[in-house]
Amino acid sequence: MTETKDDNDLLDRAIDWVALLRSGRATVGDAERLQRWRALSPAHEAAFRQAARIYRDLGVMGTELERRKVRPFVARRVVTRRALIGGALAASVAGYMVVKPPLELWPSLAEMSADYRTAKGEQLDVALTDNVSLKLNTQTSVAVRGSGINPRIELISGEAAISSRRLVSEPLVVIAADGQIASSAGEVNVRCIDGVVLAVCIQGSITVSHGGRSVELTSGQQIAYSASEPLGKPVPVADPDMLAAWRDKLLVFKDEPLAAVVSEINRYRPGKIVVTSTELGRRLVNGTFHIDKLDDFVAQVRQLYAVKVRALPGGLVLLS
Repeated sequence: MTETKDDNDLLDRAIDWVALLRSGRATVGDAERLQRWRALSPAHEAAFRQAARIYRDLGVMGTELERRKVRPFVARRVVTRRALIGGALAASVAGYMVVKPPLELWPSLAEMSADYRTAKGEQLDVALTDNVSLKLNTQTSVAVRGSGINPRIELISGEAAISSRRLVSEPLVVIAADGQIASSAGEVNVRCIDGVVLAVCIQGSITVSHGGRSVELTSGQQIAYSASEPLGKPVPVADPDMLAAWRDKLLVFKDEPLAAVVSEINRYRPGKIVVTSTELGRRLVNGTFHIDKLDDFVAQVRQLYAVKVRALPGGLVLLS
């Protein structure tokens, strides 16, 4: 397909948006204006995705530009705008750079460039192919590499239950942080939050690879890894019902510190709750909460622990 000057102008503007997000000066208003700009037309959205992906691939520019067949003049433009896009290729996670907005008040650049993304409290079912399906939990971003019957899935952030019915010789590959999970026939639950990955084999078997090691898991086993923690040994899933609860729109906590519970609640509830007291954050929580009724959570905590609650603009709630 022949590219026009309008296409190039849109890509230029999209790169400017990426540069603003990377600069650290972006505000909530800027994020809202960007969303409106992306919604102007399919071409605007496509330009933003291309700009975001070029930015993410800067760390491996040579091989990626060749593989993606990005035009040479686009590569030169990206190089000349390195100062705008952030200069050095630091802050890289698994070869990709992720911009974290303050207090997570809007999605990161990598999340906004995803092929599928859920907002807070939202879940999404995706039939990727005839033999691959995904259920995305709240605040989950997924990119799909390749096309047709042999896709590769990148879990940028969040949590997904992934089912596959593939030939053993052609397993489905899920990339998460700096590792990957391969599954031929079965179901896997993968969670990737702040670069920490937890892979759970629900049915069948999976192979998890990270840091030069590969470990096979069977049904009912889980394993974790991160950039700072090597791949360990598979361990049994302590409570399968708790693992599957999110798919029934439930959050179940058993003897979890309040700080950890609030961190998880924040992934589903609009705004952000902050526990300002370390001692309060250590208090243990037992309970089941419905995802669609999390507005009651703050009131319940206030009643249970007699805490002080301070509501601030922007949906920020302080517990002390």
